[in-house]
Amino acid sequence: MCGIIGITGQSTVTERLVDGLKRLEYRGYDSSGIAVINGTGLKRARAEGKIKALERTLDMTPLDGHIGIAHTRWATHGVPNETNAHPHFYGRVGVVHNGIIENFLELRNSLPGHKFQTETDTEVVAHLIEDSLNRGLSPKDAFEDTLKKLKGAYAFGVIIDGVDDQIFCARAGSPLAIGIGEDEMYLGSDAMALAQLTNKLIYLEEGDWAIISPKDAQIFDREGASVTREETIITGGLAMAEKGNYRHFMLKEIYEQPETVGRTLANYVDEFNLTANLPEGLDFSKFDRIIIIACGTAYYSGVVAKYWFEQLANIAVDVDIASEFRYREPVISENSLFIAVSQSGETADTLAALRYCQSKGVTTAALVNVMTSTMAREADIALPINAGPEIGVASTKAFTSQLTALASIALSAMKSRKNISRDAEIRLANALIKTPRKIKEALELDPQIEQIAFELSKSRSAFYLGRGMQVPIAYEGALKLKEISYIHAEGYAAGELKHGPIALIEDGTPVIVLAPYDNLFEKTISNLQEVASRGARIILITDEIGAKSTGSMASEMIVVPSTDSFVAPIITTIAIQLLAYHTAVHLGTDVDQPRNLAKSVTVE
Repeated sequence: MCGIIGITGQSTVTERLVDGLKRLEYRGYDSSGIAVINGTGLKRARAEGKIKALERTLDMTPLDGHIGIAHTRWATHGVPNETNAHPHFYGRVGVVHNGIIENFLELRNSLPGHKFQTETDTEVVAHLIEDSLNRGLSPKDAFEDTLKKLKGAYAFGVIIDGVDDQIFCARAGSPLAIGIGEDEMYLGSDAMALAQLTNKLIYLEEGDWAIISPKDAQIFDREGASVTREETIITGGLAMAEKGNYRHFMLKEIYEQPETVGRTLANYVDEFNLTANLPEGLDFSKFDRIIIIACGTAYYSGVVAKYWFEQLANIAVDVDIASEFRYREPVISENSLFIAVSQSGETADTLAALRYCQSKGVTTAALVNVMTSTMAREADIALPINAGPEIGVASTKAFTSQLTALASIALSAMKSRKNISRDAEIRLANALIKTPRKIKEALELDPQIEQIAFELSKSRSAFYLGRGMQVPIAYEGALKLKEISYIHAEGYAAGELKHGPIALIEDGTPVIVLAPYDNLFEKTISNLQEVASRGARIILITDEIGAKSTGSMASEMIVVPSTDSFVAPIITTIAIQLLAYHTAVHLGTDVDQPRNLAKSVTVE
């Protein structure tokens, strides 16, 4: 995933473009660049690395104009260096691009005599537009003609020397928004890029392309017909994009979780009547199966939800990794409910799976953090998690809000399917309502967890174990440690330990065991003893009753607040997030922007 911003207006643009790139840096940070048109023609500055490197380049060689485009890159084609950084130029044309042009090699070969300077797929777009201009096409027709030749996923911003007040843009598979200002118009990958410029946005729909100038935006659909798209007013959230007094966005977002989980609950649970609100348009009595599709951390929230829906609502659930779902050609019944889980609502594989299920006549829902995202707009039912902007690449507050929303929806499914007594509904609703306070109590363990993390940071690998609903939290714990500390880590169902992984346990190997006191506690502790007897260093995450029951079996113990087993996965998540965060900080890694990762993957 990459980030795009553009401005066309009456004032100079460079400083504002760079500021917008900073807000988009979570989308990619391998390299960055900016291009403007001024009195001397089409000019650019590019730099390998983060936006600070581009700022240093601009300090040494300033450039500015009243129209410009800028880009921060997460490399897909070509190594991350200055040569491959966007914007790409050819002749009069400058291009920034998010996505993948699948047929770029074929297109390159169709342009004999053209010399390509980069290893990227994007450069061919500049060549195609310039070629069309040289054949006498107008800039508008040259852009449209080029789009018709492309296969793949893309969002574009294009400027053309000699067309000094227009930005050409298009989207297919990657999000793009037009911002409306006073005698200025803007282009951005998302609302975050444009937050300091305007709160009035037009989201381009799939296949749309547009020409924006300081006064207006001309929008066309994929067939070239002029269309009007709805204007959206974006409110709030800007302050949430600042770190405040926290060292990292990730830590800030961990500490925001009592508030964000509370905000999620407000959308799904009636705290006065102690009941779950059935999301509008969802009647679980009509479905005989739920299909949950997601990637990465969001996938693990779906695996937890499988336990909730099956155990409590008595409905079968399949959970699939989005990147594999379509390719096994699953058998899907029209009586199924498809739920896509995605923080951004733009994850390419998950979006493709949603469209696949729609083509099969299945009811689709999108559980997302961005209600203006493509998934939210295309799904039959949009389900918000209300976590607010999440800047840290490694998901924290979005994950616990996903869990909270799915738990609440599972509770409403129990009601819809008449699979719950009123007493049980009250108990579970109460457990959900208490979750923000329990998270706040868990955050008070931060100093202790930081000390434990110091020792963990000396390790080369680690294992996470759990049973039942704690298994996916073990997976998530291992993922978090890998993502931000670069320590090898694996999560396992504790009962699987003796079926192979125990061979890797040796003296001092850290094993993080998730074992709140529940009906599987004794079995988990039995597995704990198996690894302890082989010299493992046990870090036990449990509650007060669990701590009293285990004595001195563990090397270290993190005692989280006791809670109903229904919401225990949300509470133990806080401990594994803090453990990963502090381990990474001790190792000096870039916590908010770990290497090779981007916030949302909008290409397959």
